[in-house]
Amino acid sequence: MKRTLVVGVDGSPESRAAADWAAEEAVRRDLHVHVVHAWLWQPLAVPLVQDRGVEARRAQEILDETRAELTRRHPRLPLTAEVVPDVPVPALLRAAERAEMLVLGTRGHSALAGFLLGSYGQQLIASAQCPVVSVRARHGIATPGAAGDEVAAGDERAAEGERAAEGEVVVGQQGGAEESTDVLRFAFEAAAAHKAPLRAVRAWSLPPVYAYSPGSMWVAEQLGGLEPFEKAALEQALEPWKAKYPEVDVVAHVEQGSAGHVLLSAASDARLLVVGRRIRESALGPRTGSVAHAVLHHATCPVAVVPHR
Repeated sequence: MKRTLVVGVDGSPESRAAADWAAEEAVRRDLHVHVVHAWLWQPLAVPLVQDRGVEARRAQEILDETRAELTRRHPRLPLTAEVVPDVPVPALLRAAERAEMLVLGTRGHSALAGFLLGSYGQQLIASAQCPVVSVRARHGIATPGAAGDEVAAGDERAAEGERAAEGEVVVGQQGGAEESTDVLRFAFEAAAAHKAPLRAVRAWSLPPVYAYSPGSMWVAEQLGGLEPFEKAALEQALEPWKAKYPEVDVVAHVEQGSAGHVLLSAASDARLLVVGRRIRESALGPRTGSVAHAVLHHATCPVAVVPHR
């Protein structure tokens, strides 16, 4: 069975940008694309006129328009699409259970009717067992209206995508080599698929006094200080992946500062930013983590969040 990439759509400019990105990524990686629109009839407890039949037809139209646009741009792309009768988070989590990745738009259509709203996106990113890529709509993309506008908007999105498909893949590396295995694997696969250079970023800061230990400081001193220690840790983590992907040009970037700020600065002109999300059991439920939260809200390029133990 062909490996699958799942993309959630709701008719918004953000979800159309996500579908465009997903199709282009699937072509690069030889993946099957499965387009999902979650729609469940839920009468609102507000004084609005609702018509179940009209809303059901609109849900199908959103799916058909997305499928037609992707097929027009990528005629040979293996593609399936379905309207799932459920609310967004469980519908997309089920669809992505065996997927290579799940792709989402960063915002939804509206506060009442949209389905990929910020809260939904955060729940999906925090809960999915596969990498989740968040795609932001580019500025200047008009909302399609008439059929001619639909084609023009699609061409404009394609041109924007081509202009954006430059620059490095940037990945944040934290902890030891084993801890960052899944994150680095995804980043190197992406860089190889895009034939792009990879910038591996490790941010560090001075530990508080109570975090110093004779053992850790002895290791750092043997390497000439904390920054050489961090550089050595990054190189150790990168070594097996550089050997596996010799065609990928890798830049090791070590910088003092908060991880979120350092990554956002390094990814200012990136085509993709990859970060990790530690899978933790919590009484408060799944969490994205502070670094992923920061880059998801402020990065202008697509952001991939990779779960890891």
